[in-house]
Amino acid sequence: MSDDNLGVLAKEHIVAGPGFNRWLVPPAALAIHLCIGMAYGFSVFWLPLSKALGIKEAIKCGPDVGFFAQLFTTTCDWQISTLGWMYTLFFVLLGTSASIWGGWLERVGPRKVGVIAAVCWGGGMLISALGVYLHQFWMMILGSGVIGGVGLGLGYISPVSTLIKWFPDHRGMAAGMAIMGFGGGAMIGSPLAADLMKYFSTPTDVGVMQTLVVMGVIYFVFMMCGAFGYRIPETGWKPAGWTPKPAQANNAMITKNHVHVSKVWGIPQFWLIWMVLTMNVSAGIGVIGMASPMLQEIFGGSLIGVAKKFGELDKAQLTAIAGVAAGFAALLSLFNIGGRFFWATISDKLGRKLTYAIFFILGGVLYFSIPGSAAAGNKLLFVGAVCIILSMYGGAFATVPAYLADIFGTQMVGAIHGRLLTAWATAGILGPVVVNYMRDYQLGLGIPREQVYNQTMYILVAFLVVGLICNLLVRPLNPKWFMTPEELETEKRLAHEKVKASEIQADGSHTNTAPSSPIVLLLAWAAVGIPLVWGVYRTLQTVAKFF
Repeated sequence: MSDDNLGVLAKEHIVAGPGFNRWLVPPAALAIHLCIGMAYGFSVFWLPLSKALGIKEAIKCGPDVGFFAQLFTTTCDWQISTLGWMYTLFFVLLGTSASIWGGWLERVGPRKVGVIAAVCWGGGMLISALGVYLHQFWMMILGSGVIGGVGLGLGYISPVSTLIKWFPDHRGMAAGMAIMGFGGGAMIGSPLAADLMKYFSTPTDVGVMQTLVVMGVIYFVFMMCGAFGYRIPETGWKPAGWTPKPAQANNAMITKNHVHVSKVWGIPQFWLIWMVLTMNVSAGIGVIGMASPMLQEIFGGSLIGVAKKFGELDKAQLTAIAGVAAGFAALLSLFNIGGRFFWATISDKLGRKLTYAIFFILGGVLYFSIPGSAAAGNKLLFVGAVCIILSMYGGAFATVPAYLADIFGTQMVGAIHGRLLTAWATAGILGPVVVNYMRDYQLGLGIPREQVYNQTMYILVAFLVVGLICNLLVRPLNPKWFMTPEELETEKRLAHEKVKASEIQADGSHTNTAPSSPIVLLLAWAAVGIPLVWGVYRTLQTVAKFF
């Protein structure tokens, strides 16, 4: 297919002209990340779906109906543990699809990849809706789990390389803005889904099917707007008045050369950063997964002013402390999102290596402090420690694209970031397995519930020590790993990169001549800002239960 036939999706047709405002690119990235971030909030559907047939009470499957039989059964309701496999698929497919198609993204550009992500994510939700209607769980697995998971991976990495090229002066901040959106997606999507299910539910329908249709359409439209908002800078473009600083002090680690994605599996620094992310995320996911039960089991009745341990509470009191714990979980989501922007922005000043060192050293101290604050019954210290830990968990995700750009160059940073996301898939298994296994093991030994997390915290401190050592070992690359000028030119040609002169049309005009309108800029930020503010407002309503 020729470039002309590819039209508005072709990479060479989205090169920004003179007068383009680079601040139009972050809201385009946020439009996509706020949608796919709903992957974090999909659990809002599990309880209603577990009663999709029975409505009031689940119609339980017989002992002969195993996992595979549940994929096709139409006579009994799905178990929540079965539905949870879709959540696992999301993050496995995110890592694998980002790794497989990251190099292709660099060559075809972010717009085409963003459009495909929109089709996969929105379309996957529509297939899932059909699966709910027909009560066929395999359709939900195929729709949201597999097809949606591919859209998740493509959407996640689509803006990274572009933003870093538009903001060479603020790499961390730029990546942090987009990846903040991924953390905030569930903050908008979860309450929206809950409101829609409440609206659509009837005495004979839990309302999930209609909710998935509405959200699938909304997400598709929003993501398409984001994809069509992407522009890439001309080759050699740099911000007006900005000149790269000489390699010294905190940017001695920043290279001006570029590594080909095909070489990264063999580079020690890649595996060191892979371990840095794996250890940080494993520890963070471990805390996210158990934050709510940990708060309830450690502080028990004291959360509602009752002098009883968790095991001594009645049903009404357990319900009351569950509400407090929901507020705590909402508070953590705010720190997770805020940390993505805060730490990534700070890393532009401190340097990426020092920022990760803070994650590991400060994080280690905080994890180590949790058993002590729990034993002392000090809720303020406990909650403060967990909130800061969650901010650094989010910060690690947001800072790593800039870390990769510093070490490996910007030419193929999106593809390299895709490869690195296999660390996320690994951490998603490692963290919860260690935490859940240790909790069950401690309970099996007869240790009181309020003390079962102590050993786990010390294990997570060990994770952070390993991460710190790996981070300290990261050094600038040996020049042998970088592309030669000839190899770089070949790659740029394959990536359809063109200098300004080649963008002049036959009539003498530039491909994108019109300067950016301030009104368009305002509308673009309002389109992502208003839903984000609404999500924060709804989250703060839940946080209020904690206080």
